[in-house]
Amino acid sequence: MANTNLNNHHNGVIAAGLLLNLCCSISIVFLNKWLYSIKRFPNITLTCIHFLATSLGMFICQMLGTFSPKKLPVSQIIPLSVTFCGFVVFTNLSLQSNTVGTYQLAKVLTTPVIILIQTNFYSKHFSSGIKATLIPISLGVFINSYYDIKFNVLGTIYALLGVAVTSLYQIFVGSKQQELQANSMQLLYYQAPMSSVFLLFVIPFFEPITSEGGVFSGMWTSDVLMLVGLTACVAFLINLTIFWIIGNTSPVTYNMFGHFKFCITLLGGYIIFNDPIQFNQLLGIFITLFGIVVYTHLKLNANKETPSIASKLTVKP
Repeated sequence: MANTNLNNHHNGVIAAGLLLNLCCSISIVFLNKWLYSIKRFPNITLTCIHFLATSLGMFICQMLGTFSPKKLPVSQIIPLSVTFCGFVVFTNLSLQSNTVGTYQLAKVLTTPVIILIQTNFYSKHFSSGIKATLIPISLGVFINSYYDIKFNVLGTIYALLGVAVTSLYQIFVGSKQQELQANSMQLLYYQAPMSSVFLLFVIPFFEPITSEGGVFSGMWTSDVLMLVGLTACVAFLINLTIFWIIGNTSPVTYNMFGHFKFCITLLGGYIIFNDPIQFNQLLGIFITLFGIVVYTHLKLNANKETPSIASKLTVKP
């Protein structure tokens, strides 16, 4: 009975973290869309601002006693920060060089790539049932994106590089917490400022600085300041919950949740903003959601069968 209660409590906490991440992720999609589309705010610059805000947020949390920083070797954080920068750069280049459908289809590859890497290099085991859930999820995304899929050489290269570095980044987020015996906040306390510095060196190669559309081109009107500040606060919560979710579940679970967020965002755009949606998109969404529900069912059953997992997945002190 005690183990059952522990599992139920753990699952409830995980669900609350996922819900917070879901709400924040959907909110930031529409806020960022407004900044990118209407205000023409540079993408990577905004990401850098978000991580600077996360760095400030982590410092404030530390001052308030929310967590105790742990001294970590900087050399162990560099791979995490470098892969994050690669994830930002290549996913943006993929989106610029491909159609949205091709971009989304490429993102689906992240989950099987993570499973492949963890199986071969981290000695992780995934049941046949878990692997089988990739079929309806991939099929659903394919059906949803079918009419918008167009391949080109450069776009394909960017997409595949984006998949590779995104997979490594998400694996590092989970593995580094275990290797360094650090919780999500202790790890993010180091990674956020380091990633901000790395992105500062990346920005001049991909975005204007002082010319039209650049961050120092006089674009800081009051509404832009308000929107950037709001997205920075939401991004802090997203970054914190991403580290926490991966650290307390797995990169594969977070990826599955990412597919769920994609479906909810599409449905939200249709319901709230009357965005056009075709029958094949609705069909793809429901097939994807079916795969996610089956995956969730299998994971919950696995946790019930192995009560000790709950203690391993709780937040580390």
